[in-house]
Amino acid sequence: MAENTLLVVSAHAGDFVWRAGGAIAAATARGERAVVVCLSYGERGESASQWLQGKSLDEIKRIRREEAEAAASALGAEIEFLDLGDYPLRETPEAVAQLVDVYRRVQPTVVLTHTLTDPYNGDHPAAARMALEARVLAQAIGVANADGSSPSKDEIIGAPPVFFFEPHQPEQCDFKPDVLLDITDAFPSKRKAMECLPAQKHMWSYYTDLAIRRGVQVKRNAGPNLGLPHETMGEAYVRYFPQVTSVLE
Repeated sequence: MAENTLLVVSAHAGDFVWRAGGAIAAATARGERAVVVCLSYGERGESASQWLQGKSLDEIKRIRREEAEAAASALGAEIEFLDLGDYPLRETPEAVAQLVDVYRRVQPTVVLTHTLTDPYNGDHPAAARMALEARVLAQAIGVANADGSSPSKDEIIGAPPVFFFEPHQPEQCDFKPDVLLDITDAFPSKRKAMECLPAQKHMWSYYTDLAIRRGVQVKRNAGPNLGLPHETMGEAYVRYFPQVTSVLE
């Protein structure tokens, strides 16, 4: 059986931590592989504190890269950066081709990314659209790799399920979760990863509080006999493609 591999497509260097850190840490704790691809460093739109200190663009990119690498390490994940730029993150054939190569190299069994609607940050839907397009193209043997070479049979991916993680302002993004993930055991690793991102320190308490609220919903929807601890922590997701199953449960 192929190794289970979680691929997370993140618009900026911190997004994967706030939105999916629990899922990543839980996967790696099970011995699974987790790969994060950051399309940008969030250098222009999500690094205000560094700009206010007078740092240069190159310095800010270096700082955000180091923070994201430390956060990924805390979660047990691999990480890579495409450095496509942010604010705006442009959708281009070249960017999608790079993502196709990522899919074929990583061979994900599950994909996490942003929602397709976010009126506050156009980079997030752009990342989601490219992640979805690349997923389809990576399945087609007639679609060349980014370097123009023809893919081998082993490079062609299957059809991994895609989950959208929770945006910062869910109500405005039409986000209605249909998957609630128990991240109680994984939350200490998520909190450690959050603390690797001091450029966005204001997010630490927000996403701790959100995990508590989603944890309440995990318990409420799990039924009375699951035996979940009082301080259950959770993350919320929307599944994009239908679930295929032989048993309803």
